[in-house]
Amino acid sequence: MSSSITAVPAEAVRSARWRRATEEPVWLKRSLIGLALAFLGLFLVLPLLVVLYSAFSQGLHAWAMAVTEPDALAAIRLTLLVVAIAVPANLVFGVATAWAVAKFEFRGKSVLISIIDMPFAISPVVVGLIFVVMFGSQGWLGPWLSAHDLKVLYAVPGIVIVVVFGTLPFIARELIPLMQQQGKEEEEASLTLGASGWKTFWYVTLPNIKWGLIYGVILCNARAMGEFGAVAVVSGRIRGETNTLPLHIEVLYNEYQFTAAFAVSSLLTGLALITIVIKSLVEWHDERRARRAAH
Repeated sequence: MSSSITAVPAEAVRSARWRRATEEPVWLKRSLIGLALAFLGLFLVLPLLVVLYSAFSQGLHAWAMAVTEPDALAAIRLTLLVVAIAVPANLVFGVATAWAVAKFEFRGKSVLISIIDMPFAISPVVVGLIFVVMFGSQGWLGPWLSAHDLKVLYAVPGIVIVVVFGTLPFIARELIPLMQQQGKEEEEASLTLGASGWKTFWYVTLPNIKWGLIYGVILCNARAMGEFGAVAVVSGRIRGETNTLPLHIEVLYNEYQFTAAFAVSSLLTGLALITIVIKSLVEWHDERRARRAAH
């Protein structure tokens, strides 16, 4: 009887020691959370509030005039056009590349993965200069393009090319680890049962990667809308023709049209916030689905 009574406190002591050894103190948790919130408030929330306040400081009418004037509308149309081309292009490339890397073994796989990561390592300005060297009038392909009356630089094709290059890793990098984790047993079973390659992709592979695919598309879309450095180099910054929204904001700011610049900036800010909300909803749905599958 006495041994059982003394065993309980001893077990409780060991449990308390284990918790102290594996759990952080409450003050440390609160300090880290407070530091993270302060950092986010200073470098993220506060700038966003400044943009929104400056955009509407002259009233709703001034904001509407700034975002509906011809040059702003041209920048909006061009940005949406570039996104509408770049995101589907990277969608096809990302799915095909992830499928090849995750499902097959071949020479040069590590080299391919390194090339996919290249846009992360190269400055956007350097990317723009690379394509100037390639497509400029004195570049490698410049004389041939001029002879065939094809214009790449200072036109929409050049902007699309650099945006596709800059956003190339997002979808592929999101899908590769996901598809590697899932393995290829389900695809092999489908092919063994007589399904074609396309049916296997549509009914087996795609449902398994759809949430990761959506997440990658969201990130790719956000980067495509905000691309600045490479676009600034290859676009020529022709007002009303080759200025995307970020370039148009810079033009307005350099001309001391601060209210108009912040008004157009609020459009990009709104698009970014919408992207974050969609991303959060996708993550929430994916976590909920994973919990259901676990139970």
